[in-house]
Amino acid sequence: MASLQRKGLQARILSSEEQEKLKRDQALVSDFKQQKLEKEAQKNWDLFYKRNSTNFFKDRHWTTREFEELKSCREFEDEKLTILEAGCGVGNCLFPLLEEDLNIFAYACDFSPRAVEYVKQNPLYDTERCKVFQCDLTKDDLLEHVPPESVDVVMLIFVLSAVHPDKMHLVLQNIYQVLKPGKSVLFRDYGLYDHAMLRFKAGSKLGENFYARQDGTRSYFFTDGKVNGICFYFCLLACIITVVLVG
Repeated sequence: MASLQRKGLQARILSSEEQEKLKRDQALVSDFKQQKLEKEAQKNWDLFYKRNSTNFFKDRHWTTREFEELKSCREFEDEKLTILEAGCGVGNCLFPLLEEDLNIFAYACDFSPRAVEYVKQNPLYDTERCKVFQCDLTKDDLLEHVPPESVDVVMLIFVLSAVHPDKMHLVLQNIYQVLKPGKSVLFRDYGLYDHAMLRFKAGSKLGENFYARQDGTRSYFFTDGKVNGICFYFCLLACIITVVLVG
């Protein structure tokens, strides 16, 4: 059984105005619209990347700083490391990692075919060092692209929140197949009461801590308990939650 350890800051304390806003916003989007959003999830993310190209997200140079496991899982400094970035977008995390560490080979996948094409068009894309492919992690078998138990580190960076809560376990089952025994899953995502959660207008709520943006993409906001459930799924011996408040 996993032990849960919290590091860093405590979760945000809501102001009275924020508490009142959340109390008022209890009405859920209709079942018809929710089913439509689920059915069109891939299309909505593809349209997102069509509108924003590679310009929306900044490159994530903080990855090795905040995830010590990228270094500590090696037995020696120049040991080859195989990673899988599930939900790679246009490569904002992938390419800084490959630039910083020449001993990494990366598998990377995304829901959006357009995002995958942007990765392949990047001048830094090198098939000797990475393999990118389109994948719906809730139903497409990762084993078609990644050998079983071949990955040292799986990275889930702001991706699980975009999946319907009822289907998150399917993503976990999928990545579990390719992860080496005893290796790491690095997870970073939106937490409960994130500023982004409080910016949603009335009529955006899909379920508990689950919301739809105006462009049809969706976001879930994680509690400690939900994250601990992910740890239990992988039978982890320890699960460390680090809380970072971003204004």
